[in-house]
Amino acid sequence: MSKMSIIADLVRNTSTAIIKIGKIQGVFAKLTQENQENKNFVFTSSGDVKISSESKNLETDYSLSVHLPKEASEMAVKENGSYIGILLFPGIPKLNATSSFFNNQILGIEMGVKISNLSETINIQFSNVNTTGLSVSCVSWDGKSNPTDGARKWITDGCKTIEVNSSITCQCSHLTFFAILMSPGNKNISSSDLKTLTQITKAGCGISLFFLGVTLFMHFLVRKNKASEAVKILMNLFVALFFLNLCFLVNESIAKLKVSAACVAMAAALHYSMLATFTWFFMQALHLYLNLHQISTDIKYYICKICLTGWVIPALLVIGLLASNNYGNVEIYDDNGTSVSMCWITDSTIHLGVNIGYYGIVFIFTLTIFLVTVVQITKFASKADNRDKVSTKKRFFSLLGLFCLLGIGWGFAFFSYGPLLLPSYYIFTIFNSFQGFFLFVYYYFSSRIRPEDRKLSENSSRATENVYITSPYA
Repeated sequence: MSKMSIIADLVRNTSTAIIKIGKIQGVFAKLTQENQENKNFVFTSSGDVKISSESKNLETDYSLSVHLPKEASEMAVKENGSYIGILLFPGIPKLNATSSFFNNQILGIEMGVKISNLSETINIQFSNVNTTGLSVSCVSWDGKSNPTDGARKWITDGCKTIEVNSSITCQCSHLTFFAILMSPGNKNISSSDLKTLTQITKAGCGISLFFLGVTLFMHFLVRKNKASEAVKILMNLFVALFFLNLCFLVNESIAKLKVSAACVAMAAALHYSMLATFTWFFMQALHLYLNLHQISTDIKYYICKICLTGWVIPALLVIGLLASNNYGNVEIYDDNGTSVSMCWITDSTIHLGVNIGYYGIVFIFTLTIFLVTVVQITKFASKADNRDKVSTKKRFFSLLGLFCLLGIGWGFAFFSYGPLLLPSYYIFTIFNSFQGFFLFVYYYFSSRIRPEDRKLSENSSRATENVYITSPYA
């Protein structure tokens, strides 16, 4: 922007000058020391640039217009500013894989001095904007942000977006570069929500990581030899969740190192731990299904076969993606264009196909088993006499534990559309980032069950022996 003053010096002998430098076009106008007035600059569809002091005299066939209030000129003159420079820069590349600037152009407005906090806004109107299926927002360049922190410099602060029919007006209270950021509809979330969700996720993952570690320590050091089949399967899920939370928490730090090999390894580790977690949700449901139908699990090497399936299938998928070079650094953006880096799958189509498809299969099976179990427990509760009845509170927490045990909370991702977009993000984030903690609570209280409750549970039904208020250690 400082180079505009050089151009202004070149045209200092004229009151106004139309500038064309390659594909860049614009206008410079001298500021008089008195009698300031509103100014309107119009970029017509034919490529001309015109100036008018009256908005009613604006061209009807224009692609872009700029209304500059006299307050801005008065402020500039007071600070020894001598010119108004407006330049339109075309051919600007996409901001990222999903977001771009309208007409691939940005508009720069400069008056030689800092202009901000205007009471009457600068109005930049873009015409013939097709916003079908898109989310649009007026953004400005923030020259003060730190370029080393991984964040982009396009912000919405100081600008208001007004959309009327096919035109968009940016009402801004300062001078800098401006553009319309266009993103796929309902894809991006606000920067404040992104920040809140990130804080919840980091806090939840940190807490879950700690309690999962405590649980694994208790199991392997104290109770390993007394574990039932159900607990052995549960511990494998805990291991997968532990590494999922660990990989997620260190992912951003690895991404900021900008070391390609480290980022690929981190992405593969995160993806593997996530797929392994999904697989162990499935194994939990499968083991429960066998118990529901009273199918004997007295199969030779039953746990070994379960473990082999639970850990090898995710590994095969990750090896395939590694071989096809689909891991690397990915930028995630909010509606300001601000981004954070993480190591993940670089192809969004593969991400959707592998992860959504994989979990979709798991979700259908686990949800079915969950609903069947709820029916079984309800039937038992209705048939039990007063002596064998379990309190509603215990029944509720048992089902909540089963809900977490089968990973059904991940299914909220399927509802992230339309008016449910933001609520589903928050529910998804809370349930899944704190899932390790919830499972620790379930594990702790089920292992401390009172002898009389254990007896009632054993009499209730073999179908729910591993999920319904029963001790994981026989």
